[in-house]
Amino acid sequence: MNSAADYIENLQVNGRLAFTTEEIVGALGKSVPAVRAQLRRLKDKGRIADPFRGFHVVVPAKYRRLGCLPADQFVPQLMAHLSQPYYVALLSAAAYHGAAHQKPQVFQVMVPKARRGLECGGVRVDFVARRDMSDTPVVERNTPAGVIRIASPAATALELVGYPERCGYLDNVATVIAELAESIEGDALEAEARRAPVAWVQRLGYLLALVEQDELAERLEGVLAASRVFVVPLAPWEDSEGAPRDSRWQVAINADVETDV
Repeated sequence: MNSAADYIENLQVNGRLAFTTEEIVGALGKSVPAVRAQLRRLKDKGRIADPFRGFHVVVPAKYRRLGCLPADQFVPQLMAHLSQPYYVALLSAAAYHGAAHQKPQVFQVMVPKARRGLECGGVRVDFVARRDMSDTPVVERNTPAGVIRIASPAATALELVGYPERCGYLDNVATVIAELAESIEGDALEAEARRAPVAWVQRLGYLLALVEQDELAERLEGVLAASRVFVVPLAPWEDSEGAPRDSRWQVAINADVETDV
């Protein structure tokens, strides 16, 4: 194998679309500067892209206009390269579970510690931090580039209310939850709610009741009955002084929520 072009062609033949600088340098047996020069020429032609320093993806012709691989086709390989656990989260996870009312503009990935997002061509990846993410139930789905990990429907619902500012705020969160509800199993929701922050459970219960998902809402009542519950604002970023309170969920209604469904 004499060139970087030969290397990426061989990768595609073997069903791989991601590689590191270290891997290609080892395969070609050339100096790092020489290999990087070849990679720059391939990048200028749109044949590869660099989502992360030292990590490259092959860009098949059908994705040249995008300027990168779709995020779901390289994020698992990138996270393995970084030796960091992950799962697809929030609006991106909801879309996998059929709640795709509005296609997310960024691909949202949960990680244990804060890290900067990345851009690759027209692809944006947003990393969201949750310290206890290792206990989150996930499902696996196949992509053209392998298997990807996605937060379960129940976990996704709770995280949507946990990170509303990353999800288009409450109107959009309520809309997505209304669509996501069909994929949520009551037992799974109850189990996940037991380990989630109590405030998340309160807010989700209120929104489930708002979108008339009463059976799921009732499951959360049982969880709250065994918890220490204090009044929490529906919109944490807004002042809740003087706001009416929902006695069922102990939520201060300091924002009007309207759904698109």
